[in-house]
Amino acid sequence: MVPSREVLDRLLGALGLNESVAREVRELLAAVVAAENSESSAVDAAAGTTVDEEVRSAQSVRSFQCVVLPAMLQSAEYARHVFESAPHATPEVVGRAVAARVDRQSVLYEPGRESVFVITEAVLRTWPGSPTLMLAQFDRLLAVESLSTVRLGVVPWRRPVPVLPRHGFTLCDQRAVVIESFDSERVSTDAAEVAAYEQTFAHFERAAVFGSEVRELLLLMMKEFRDLGDTLTP
Repeated sequence: MVPSREVLDRLLGALGLNESVAREVRELLAAVVAAENSESSAVDAAAGTTVDEEVRSAQSVRSFQCVVLPAMLQSAEYARHVFESAPHATPEVVGRAVAARVDRQSVLYEPGRESVFVITEAVLRTWPGSPTLMLAQFDRLLAVESLSTVRLGVVPWRRPVPVLPRHGFTLCDQRAVVIESFDSERVSTDAAEVAAYEQTFAHFERAAVFGSEVRELLLLMMKEFRDLGDTLTP
């Protein structure tokens, strides 16, 4: 734990250090605080904190992902891998970020909200950790898919995509779109840009399977991960 400037000044006074040494200690403290803030910001930016905040304030959410699961659908362990992949991630920062993400997911259960998630099958086949982690993740997807406030769609690999996906994005109401890249996120409220992403989302939504078809696909993939886990078990 890094002491505050006030606490540090009291300690320096009690130790009777001369001003030159005290200045060096204060500069060292400032450098440590700056490094901590930089690490925390890097993890937040890379791992999706912007999406979480925008989703929390929206009544209607539409998210398309082609690489990683939408933040609101991630299990705690899946989210941990997402945050750990950010530059300068530390166990403390990652732990706080995972807890905050899981807490924000409670909005999925609030009446009056509508959330539509469309992912490519490739998202489910690009997995971190272990088959056991993914089995728990599939359980979460099946549970969330059953909610009346949520629609979950998957674009199967057997279907051609309407347009080639370049990155994920999340539409929040009709006011903003969060555009996600490998190491950052950008929020746009430009009406023309939001409209363009709404049109793109509609293309992927039409290509996706929902309801019983998506449940059947998820259960089939769960079996594949169980079989994979058996082959990896020594």
